[in-house]
Amino acid sequence: MHESGTHVFPSMERVIYGKPAAKALMSEVERLGSQRVFVMASRSLNRGTDEIRKIETALGPRFAGLVDGLAQHTSRQDVVASTRAALDAKADLIVAIGGGSVVDAAKITTVCIEHRITDATGLDDFAVKLNEAGVPQPPTFRGPAVRMIAIPSTLSGGEYNAGCLVTDTGRDLKQTFYHPEMMPVSIILDPAILRHAPENLYLGSGTRAMDHAIEALCSPRGNPLVDAVVLQGLEMMAHWLPRSRANREDAEAAGKCQIASWLCSYGLQSRVPMGASHAIGHVLGGTCHVPHYLCTPVMMPAVLRYNEPVTQDAQRALARALGAPGGSAADAFKALCERLGLPTCLRDVDVGRDQFELVARNTMTEFFIYSNPRKVQTPREVLDILELAV
Repeated sequence: MHESGTHVFPSMERVIYGKPAAKALMSEVERLGSQRVFVMASRSLNRGTDEIRKIETALGPRFAGLVDGLAQHTSRQDVVASTRAALDAKADLIVAIGGGSVVDAAKITTVCIEHRITDATGLDDFAVKLNEAGVPQPPTFRGPAVRMIAIPSTLSGGEYNAGCLVTDTGRDLKQTFYHPEMMPVSIILDPAILRHAPENLYLGSGTRAMDHAIEALCSPRGNPLVDAVVLQGLEMMAHWLPRSRANREDAEAAGKCQIASWLCSYGLQSRVPMGASHAIGHVLGGTCHVPHYLCTPVMMPAVLRYNEPVTQDAQRALARALGAPGGSAADAFKALCERLGLPTCLRDVDVGRDQFELVARNTMTEFFIYSNPRKVQTPREVLDILELAV
């Protein structure tokens, strides 16, 4: 499928899996020589479980402080607030414990610490912008000396990525930030933490990891290694996520889903560009306030149908991985989402045709729309995809 290309390895040192988070984290802190560990956590984990207490206890005198209450979609205001707290704590390592929004907030906080950004407008010069050809142009800036460790509480896989999304709430618009050293230095996968995630968030985040895999598989800029890894991840997630839904206390199923998320995200961490599902999903979140974990089940069947004329080989492989050899990949993915009890069209998440024009215009500011395998050059093509998702 790929006759030539380049594979990019990420700026990440370790993935530690199947071990209690507190014990694994302490080993990493000692390995890195960190003395002032600042924790960024989801409010539900901090106030509704003992997971964060376990972390604090394990760290002992190296625990330097904590912020929680980071809202979904990662606002600029939350980022600068966490930066001020981390600077006050003299942090030399950031640990993110939570879902994708917490992880994204920690990534950009490392940059804000490095550049002493404590006002929301200070992020303006660091966002990735599009040139006239629609090619993303990350600004050049010094990478963070204070790195981060991610302990995810969901399956989305955004931690396997050196970029992050931050919402400018004044414009209801998500912006992308990127630096190779925003990648977590280590990722710790503890299946016990997954049981605390609300069901729809947990299941939707599993489909989000599959989104990373599908868009990498369909990308003309993928490579044989990425294809092989993400197909294995897709097959595993399709098998184990329904089983995990049936019994959230099934540690084996939860652990297999974490491994599946890791494999599904291999294209993302290897910088294979995503496509229309990601671009439109970012806008549905930032502009229409659709939870990020519901954007994939709502949009991916439509994106697959739109892209099918130019991704037939990839979609045949995808259908096989989803247990529907010879069938429609779009139908197979939609059937899986229905089996998981997730929404599968825009009206299910209260996005109507009256919002389509704004969604289409804002999507053209997302650089992933320009790397979609089937060309999208104007808002008209975005509207065509949205109509397939009604």
